[in-house]
Amino acid sequence: MMSGLNVYIVSYDISDQKRLYAVHKTMKGYGDPLHYSVFRCHLSSKGKVELVAALTNIIKHDDDRVMIIHLGPLRGEADRRIEYLGVHPKVNNQSAIIL
Repeated sequence: MMSGLNVYIVSYDISDQKRLYAVHKTMKGYGDPLHYSVFRCHLSSKGKVELVAALTNIIKHDDDRVMIIHLGPLRGEADRRIEYLGVHPKVNNQSAIIL
């Protein structure tokens, strides 16, 4: 059962190519890409803590930026809070679950 999961949008702006690749690779383990630097993640509280810790170890805090937006519970209003114009991204509904 997927109760306890929340939906997050994670966006990042990384100034160094090596760190950019490392952040992108890390994010692929936590969610689905909506754009190159924007991911949708379904995370438990522990999963979010692990994601923040992983990104904190990669980014350079004086140069890079990561934005995490909490959209609420997976089974709540989260899906209706995202609006697309044009082509919708293909989101894998079988995302990895971080518990």
